[in-house]
Amino acid sequence: MDAALLGLMTVVIGVGGCLGYFYFSNLFLDKVLFPATGPNAGRNINRANQIRPWLFVFPAMFALALYLGYPVFETLRLSLTDRDQGGAFVGFANYNQMFAEAKFWEAMRNNMLWLIVVPAASTAFGLLVAQLTDRIGWGNIAKSVIFMPMAISFVGASVIFKLIYDARPEGTAQIGVLNAVWMQFEGGFGSVLFLKVMPVLMLLAFAAVVAYVGYIILRMTGGVWVTLLKAFGGLFAIWMVFLSLKSVLGVATAELPYGEPQNWLTLPFYNNFFLMVVLIWIQTGFAMVILSAALRGIPEETVEAAIVDGANPFQIFFKIKVPQIMPTIVVVWTTITLTVLKVFDIVFAMTNGQWQTQVLANYMYDKLFRANDWGVGSAAAIIIMLLVSPILIWNVYNARKEMR
Repeated sequence: MDAALLGLMTVVIGVGGCLGYFYFSNLFLDKVLFPATGPNAGRNINRANQIRPWLFVFPAMFALALYLGYPVFETLRLSLTDRDQGGAFVGFANYNQMFAEAKFWEAMRNNMLWLIVVPAASTAFGLLVAQLTDRIGWGNIAKSVIFMPMAISFVGASVIFKLIYDARPEGTAQIGVLNAVWMQFEGGFGSVLFLKVMPVLMLLAFAAVVAYVGYIILRMTGGVWVTLLKAFGGLFAIWMVFLSLKSVLGVATAELPYGEPQNWLTLPFYNNFFLMVVLIWIQTGFAMVILSAALRGIPEETVEAAIVDGANPFQIFFKIKVPQIMPTIVVVWTTITLTVLKVFDIVFAMTNGQWQTQVLANYMYDKLFRANDWGVGSAAAIIIMLLVSPILIWNVYNARKEMR
């Protein structure tokens, strides 16, 4: 059957079925179950009005239970069974096997690295672009260009960046943009400036920002939860500052292979950042749109009062604007975090988890569809769900809190 005709039939049957359900269920409720006639007419009308909303939301609830609820319980059941033993119950054996695999911990480490870099970079770039484009006449054109990657699928973006990172043998023309630029560095002043000094300054700036955030967290006052946050935040800040300073030393002392084309996606550790660039490129447009709307919603009176008090543009931005849109920044951050936790397409299309780039979703795919091990694959899916659920619940809680 022709695909267009099949799609048209699906729409007609789906819409017709929904209309038919609502019409006949309403008719059954009013004419058969609770007829508005006789001595109990008033009571029947009240009962029908109480049941009617549940009758109308039933299809949606049934679909959610079928397509969301059932897979969760079935995945949990499969994670406790072994296919090689005919689906026999094995308890937490699959989880023990998964936790014993180096690839799983590589995936966990990489996912945590993605969680640190991608939401922060996407939100920061989105906020920066939103602020700058609102101050120029052709800002709407710039926003359209920056938002355009959102229309590209993750796989399409991966193909684009795979070409950017492409490497050809030495002595041949490089079609990869990154290698074409890299081949221009020969170890002179420009090479030192762009490949040594600038990365060191960026790492030091990052360490300073992390230290400042850690200082703010340590100054917080409150109950037990705040104390725990201070302890965790302080330790995490110290760890990140240590890693940044260690990286500074590594960059400063590294011997770079000038004049040699690089296979960027096969460089351990650094290849993860080349993959992250793809998602940052896509998600910056999303962050820009949301944060731009939030910035436009700031009352002009607060900005004008700050200007009258002598505040400079940086003080206005960081001390007036950012605090007022902080709830929106958190929503954008957590939304991108959910995307990062489930990232699969980019890694699958560009490296397939090789060269130490494995992530949880790709690990799950490998176990389920390559190794045909539904037990460990389902266990990995449960781990992803457990990581996603707290952020999702927190987002829903905050949304309801703001609605109230």
